[in-house]
Amino acid sequence: MANHSQFGFQDASSPIMEELMQFHDHALMVALAICTLVLYLLAHMLTGKLSSSTVNAQEIELVWTILPAMVLVMLALPSLRILYMMDEINEPDLTLKAIGHQWYWTYEYTDLKDLTFDSYMTPTTDLPMGHFRLLEVDHRVIVPTGSTIRVIVTADDVLHSWAVPSLGVKTDAIPGRLNQTSFLANRPGVYYGQCSEICGANHSFMPIVVEATPLANFESWSSLSSS
Repeated sequence: MANHSQFGFQDASSPIMEELMQFHDHALMVALAICTLVLYLLAHMLTGKLSSSTVNAQEIELVWTILPAMVLVMLALPSLRILYMMDEINEPDLTLKAIGHQWYWTYEYTDLKDLTFDSYMTPTTDLPMGHFRLLEVDHRVIVPTGSTIRVIVTADDVLHSWAVPSLGVKTDAIPGRLNQTSFLANRPGVYYGQCSEICGANHSFMPIVVEATPLANFESWSSLSSS
């Protein structure tokens, strides 16, 4: 999770988040090249002499028309690739339904029998030592590592948003509508998120905690929880 002095993204724990971070770095390098070129041209215009041949040259008009188009293509192609990767869900291993309420989440494991629970934020007075204030919940979402998880997101009352930055997931929860997204946890760990849509007075008190465990541990947990 993020720390107080962190300026960048959280460590990526899914292939989609890794792609998003690479595209972020790619876009920053393009922006840096543009800023460098603009600063160089400004310095050259302020310190050098402009001639009429330079101002009216058709060659430079061709350059400043083609160059921005090439920059847009350099940004658009990888961006569209990631968008299609985020929307494509092929044969998920597990389906999880997340329902937003004011102000807690309800989770349903639709592939498993009678596995449904509510997830509330753990009050500060009940928080165990070493756990994160305003981010810990009484019931975590348990998922197996290395498996494609489809998340169906909706809401029961007002707009919410199910977001876990480390997994590259952020999907709006809209009453009367089902949105879906997917993620794959690369490694075991506990990943924290929060509702990212202002949903009322206690909007900041409905965190999301996803715990990724090996498949054997997940099967043991699911059998105990369903019984």
